[in-house]
Amino acid sequence: MSEIQPLFQRVAVIGLGLIGGSLAKAIRDNGLAVTVVGADKRADELALGTELGVIDEAAGSVAEAVAGSDLVVLAVPVKATRAVLAEIRPHLGENAVLTDVGSTKSSFVNDVREVFGDLPAKMIPGHPIAGSEKSGIRAANPELFANHKVILTPAENVGQPDLEKLRALWEGCGATVLTMSVAYHDEVLAATSHLPHLIAFSLVDTLAGEDENLDIFRYAAGGFRDFTRIAASDPVMWHDIFLSNRDAVLRVIDHFTHDLDQLRTAIADQDSATLLRVFSRAKAAREHFSKMLSGQAYVTNNSQKQVTFRLQPGGRISGEIRVPGDKSISHRSIMLGALADGITEVKGFLEGEDSLATLQAFRDMGVTIEGPDAGFVRIHGVGINGLQARAALCTWAIPVLPCACSRACWRRSRLTPSSPATKASPSVPWGVWQIRCEQWVR
Repeated sequence: MSEIQPLFQRVAVIGLGLIGGSLAKAIRDNGLAVTVVGADKRADELALGTELGVIDEAAGSVAEAVAGSDLVVLAVPVKATRAVLAEIRPHLGENAVLTDVGSTKSSFVNDVREVFGDLPAKMIPGHPIAGSEKSGIRAANPELFANHKVILTPAENVGQPDLEKLRALWEGCGATVLTMSVAYHDEVLAATSHLPHLIAFSLVDTLAGEDENLDIFRYAAGGFRDFTRIAASDPVMWHDIFLSNRDAVLRVIDHFTHDLDQLRTAIADQDSATLLRVFSRAKAAREHFSKMLSGQAYVTNNSQKQVTFRLQPGGRISGEIRVPGDKSISHRSIMLGALADGITEVKGFLEGEDSLATLQAFRDMGVTIEGPDAGFVRIHGVGINGLQARAALCTWAIPVLPCACSRACWRRSRLTPSSPATKASPSVPWGVWQIRCEQWVR
C-alpha cells in the first residue's frame, strides 16, 4: 500500500479551540501535512496542544505561525476575525491558501475585503457542520468531522486546483464537502443551526427563571435534555454568530414567530384541525428529509420548463373502490383525496420516495394527511378550491405529469394553485393548476 502524500507542507491553525484543535489533530493524524503549527493567545492552551499531540509546533505569535505556511486556517471567534486577519496579512505567502471555520461567511468575506482591499484568489471560506457543547483544546477530537459535512463558499476568482486541494484536505479528515454561495450559506445556517441554538438558549433561560425551576429540570424527559443540550455551547461564540449573521437570523426568527403565533391561536381556539395538520406535516417532513438526504435523492440537473394543465369536471365518487396498486395510483389517490370533500382512506399505499414527496407537497398546501403507516393513509380533503398557496412555495421534489420532455425525469417542482378558474375564465369551470419546473442546483 502506497503512503499517503501530504497535501500541504506547513499548515498554520490560528485558534486551538474545539474546531481548530480537532482539525489540527485530524490533519496530523491523517498525514495531510508535513508540519502542523498552532497559534493561540492562551499560552496554556498552546502548550497543552503540543503536549497532547494536537500540533507539531507551538508558534509564539500569529506572524511566526503564518510565515512559510502554504495553508492558513482561522479558527477564532467571529468578532476577532478582522484583527487576526490584520496580523496575518503582512506574513501571508503569495501561494498560501487562506480559509476559516466560522459559522457565518458574509462577515468573514467582509472582513477579508476590509483588510486586504479585495478578495484574494486563494481565499476560500469554509464551515464544518460539526461541533460539540464542549470547548477548548482538551475537547479536540480528530474524528469530529468524520461523516459530517463541510461547506466551502469559494468566490468566482478562486482557482480550481486550490479548491480541490482544500476539498481533499477535508475529505481526508472524513468529511463530505459541499460548495455554495456565501449568501445562501448564511440563510441556510440561520434556519438549521442558528435558530435552534437561539431557541435552546431562550427556553433554558426562561425555565431557569421559573419559581419551580428545580422540579422543572428534575422531571425533564430525554427529549428536553436532547433538545437543550446545545444550550451548553460556548456563549461568547454564539453571541458573535448571532450578531454577525443578524439579517438572516432576524428573517428566520420572524418566520418562526409567525408560525408559532398560529399554533398558539390554534390551541387557544381548540382548533384541532390546524394542530393535526401542522404536526402531521412536520412529522412527515422530518422523516422524508431523513430518507431523502441519506440517499441523496432528487439531486439532478434539469432544464427549466413550464407546463400548464387544465382540469375539466368529472363525475362524483362516494364509497369504496378497488384499483390496481402501483405508484401512479398512489400519487393519484393523494391528489384526488386532497381535492375531495371529507375524509379519504387509502390502503396499500406504496411508500416510494416520489409518492412521499407528493404527500408532502399537498401537506404544504394545507391538506391534513395522516400516515403513511404500513400502507394506510387518511386524507382530510379540502375540496376542489380549498388548496392554499403558501408564502414560501413548496420545494418538494415530485414527479412531473407528462410534459414536453423526451424522457422521464425528476423536477424540483412548485405546484401552485391559481385563483378559482370560475373567476378567471368562465370556460374553465373547475380550476387551473400550474407546475413550474426549475433546475435544482446543489
